[in-house]
Amino acid sequence: MGLHLAHYIPFIAYLGFYVMCVVALFKEPLYGLYYVIPFLPYRTMRDHFTEYPLGDNLLSLLIVCIIVGALLKGKHLAKSKIYLTWLLFALYLYLSLWLGMMLGYGPAPLWTSDVNFVTWKDYMMLPLLLVAAGLVVEDRKAIRTVILLSAFALVFIDRASLMDSLSRSWGHFDEDKRDGGPLGFAGSNGLAAYLAQSALFFWGLLQFVKRWKVKLVGYSIIAVSLLATMYAFSRAAYIAVIAGAFVLGVLKARKLLVVLAVFLVTWQAVVPRAVTERVHMTSDANGQLEASAQGRVGLWEEAEQQFLSSPIVGEGYATYQLRPHFGNLRDTHNWYVKVIVETGLIGLFFALRLIAQVMALGWRLFRQGVDPLFQGLGLGLLLMMLASAITNFFGDRWTFIEINGILWVMVGAAARALALGEAQAPEIATSEPATTVAPRYLAYH
Repeated sequence: MGLHLAHYIPFIAYLGFYVMCVVALFKEPLYGLYYVIPFLPYRTMRDHFTEYPLGDNLLSLLIVCIIVGALLKGKHLAKSKIYLTWLLFALYLYLSLWLGMMLGYGPAPLWTSDVNFVTWKDYMMLPLLLVAAGLVVEDRKAIRTVILLSAFALVFIDRASLMDSLSRSWGHFDEDKRDGGPLGFAGSNGLAAYLAQSALFFWGLLQFVKRWKVKLVGYSIIAVSLLATMYAFSRAAYIAVIAGAFVLGVLKARKLLVVLAVFLVTWQAVVPRAVTERVHMTSDANGQLEASAQGRVGLWEEAEQQFLSSPIVGEGYATYQLRPHFGNLRDTHNWYVKVIVETGLIGLFFALRLIAQVMALGWRLFRQGVDPLFQGLGLGLLLMMLASAITNFFGDRWTFIEINGILWVMVGAAARALALGEAQAPEIATSEPATTVAPRYLAYH
């Protein structure tokens, strides 16, 4: 930047969090949500805040201020069973922390010096973000603004990740060249999961956009996001994009099925050589599993024995990371496996119920929405959650606010949109005579 202000941007953003905390508490909590959205995936920007007082906790502080400010103004949540499921799940996970302590697998979860408590606290930012969005997003304008800010955040992540990826030589695949880019600790696979989820969300949303200028900008963002996903070299993200495109083709854009079929036949001639090498890394030249895949199988075989020792309640939330496992690894490389090992069948029930409820919310909004914006939001959310469900088979892409923060903002917005649509439906029905039947072509206009 010509005025040499780039060095001060993190400090300005840091001060902005304190300003927005005051605004959220005493003026308009919605503005606090608007401010926080672009920072949710941008972990490397937020890491700069750690140099200043309370920098580690600014994101949590602003989210809490949004909720408190909304409650002080008498705002309320739209009716949705997702909130109750999250509440019960959060309480169960905290009790599970104590179970892990009693079994001798972790410390007492009392303070931020206890790693298991910190893990739970960070995870709880996701339902708190859902509550914040559910409270302050109250009308169509707010929903549209949230979507635009999410697109704005995606553009910044696209730019940063592509600049990082394309600055390296990718004539051949090299695992050592991968990193999380702007998502930081979430890693390269987390970055790819965020990009795939976001691309599919806006892909679904654009099916209901009529203005060609908006569609042009939107599809440009999707194209760049898919390019960035490709250069993140995550096989899980590749599968998620293909599955999402297939579902989108079945539900709305049938021509996409033809394009997808052609791509699946010709992809090795289309994508860069490094991508082809990455896809074929599952097995070596002798047909044996490569080291990464073999390591995961070993982890899962070990996890099976741990699950059988305590199938109902597991060994305690956030305890898996505290002990070495197969290959001296501390993660199951499959979120569902980690859930069932740590929290048993009860924890898996809550996790799967959340995924199913979000998908059902997206489906209802897509099928029953009376506003094209709401229908697009519903379809986009359905595809976004589908991508998340798939990528979590290959690692923990669920508990990171960098990956899923915006997803839960969209869930809050979708719950409100469904309530607004249900409120509008009786008004539309009573505004026309019961005997009036619209011509069939007008129903599709």
